[in-house]
Amino acid sequence: MASKQPTQTQQGVTKTLSGANAAFNDKGKPMELRLSNMVAAKAISDAVRTSLGPRGMDKMIQTSKGEVIVTNDGATILKSIQALHPAAKMLVDLSAAQDIEAGDGTTSVVVLAGSFLGAAEKMLQKGIHPTIVAESFIKASAKAVEYLTDISIPVDLNDRASLLRAASTSLNSKVKSLNSTVPCAYYFVRFQIVSQYSSTLAPIAVSAVSRLVTPTSSNVDLRDIRVVKKVGGTIEDTELVEGVVLNQNVVVSAGGPTRMEKAKIAIIQFQLSAPKPDMDNTVVINDYRQMDKVIKEGRQYILNLCKKIKKANCNVLLIQKSILRDAVDDVSLNFLKRLNILVVKDVERDEIEFLSKSLGCKPVADIDAFTEDKLGYADLVEETNDNGVKVVRITGVKNRGRTVSILAMGGNHLVVDECERSLHDALCVVRCLVKKRALIGGGGAPEIHVSRLLSQYAQSLKGMEAYCFQAYADALEVIPITLAENAGLNPIAIVTDLRNRHALGDGNAGINVRRGVISNILEEEVVQPLLVTTSAIELSTETVCLLLKIDDYVQAR
Repeated sequence: MASKQPTQTQQGVTKTLSGANAAFNDKGKPMELRLSNMVAAKAISDAVRTSLGPRGMDKMIQTSKGEVIVTNDGATILKSIQALHPAAKMLVDLSAAQDIEAGDGTTSVVVLAGSFLGAAEKMLQKGIHPTIVAESFIKASAKAVEYLTDISIPVDLNDRASLLRAASTSLNSKVKSLNSTVPCAYYFVRFQIVSQYSSTLAPIAVSAVSRLVTPTSSNVDLRDIRVVKKVGGTIEDTELVEGVVLNQNVVVSAGGPTRMEKAKIAIIQFQLSAPKPDMDNTVVINDYRQMDKVIKEGRQYILNLCKKIKKANCNVLLIQKSILRDAVDDVSLNFLKRLNILVVKDVERDEIEFLSKSLGCKPVADIDAFTEDKLGYADLVEETNDNGVKVVRITGVKNRGRTVSILAMGGNHLVVDECERSLHDALCVVRCLVKKRALIGGGGAPEIHVSRLLSQYAQSLKGMEAYCFQAYADALEVIPITLAENAGLNPIAIVTDLRNRHALGDGNAGINVRRGVISNILEEEVVQPLLVTTSAIELSTETVCLLLKIDDYVQAR
């Protein structure tokens, strides 16, 4: 029987053909469902595609509270999208997974997923079975990671210059968000924040991660790096603190000390105030003598607590915030002042673990367990006034844990928040280099390189797999194409020139979006961690393959 070209119905159903390469005969519903999933997922991809790169366009987001945010940060946009379709939610989750794994490339991973879905749709229209497409894409992604690893540049974590280049590239490519209550002139200033201060923030990020890394480290827990935000001064006043910085201030309402040398620090999780019943009750006392007795016993109860604290030789007290009753009252503050104990209250519950690890002390939940072996030791605890901002610093900590504190400063809350987010991006980039110690170029250079090698490899394959590999290779070009489009360049001319340069052996050629030309991207010092690109390719491929294997949608009761 002579072979015929597969015909396609309006629902995307293909007729059965004979032979080894016969078209996949699918029922109407599974094909419609796959196309529905692809359309929904590609809609999410198209929404953030124009935001890719340093010249990406902005999105205006209105929050449920009526605030308007203007941003081109892919992670911020996707967090704000109210995706209803299950496939669209998968792409939002994909961006979150990339943020957890690498901390960068959250827009790229969604754009790649959209491009791979487009390639998979073409394969399905040719009559290729979804399982064959999925398996071929997984093999192609493994090959892509192999090719990227071959062109990567190994990084020594002691080479501070390489780490600074990677952190600076991340900071220079970030664009900031805008609150609607802020004037446009201020938005322009915020827009320039990260690029302007990358020389300040990048060394801080590199130093912070370097302090936590050991020669055998394969990862860094960013929870061990705490950024304390204070409004005052400028971003240039942001610093890496030798010791620990607290979010809270010293309690001075009773005239207690604000400086303590040879500090013996305790973290308590009980209240220094008169006890109260769990339920709201009203006690009526008509006799003034009974009232005096109640007050006297309350004072005696608090005094006994303070004496036990002093007996353990504690002179600095960090008190956890309480929701049942006041963590500390005026009576206890007065007693603590007389005992010369420095007091910091309202320590948040999620800060306790970090402070315990940093100061080498153990949290105490009950006064009977308050002993000297639970204390941490430091040379100095002092509340200083930096640029009009009160900051509590703990320096010279004995038995200090492997933690780092960063003091982020700025003119107002918006700038400080921006500074914190930028530091997080830079920290994630340096962490990537700890997890996978290699760098690659940016500017679309690695994607074009891998696309070209995959196309050559596809020619050595046979059957349907060759078609799938070629489609996968073509889909990778979406990154340089999008970078060129968003920079206002001619994408066809730029990508054609880029392909030509790579074919001639210039594997480092990439798109310089600032000058609008093809140049050696390594000489421009535009580099990124290998993990960012490999993670984006692997995660986006896995998501696309998962969508391909779905053939029905069942709503639970």
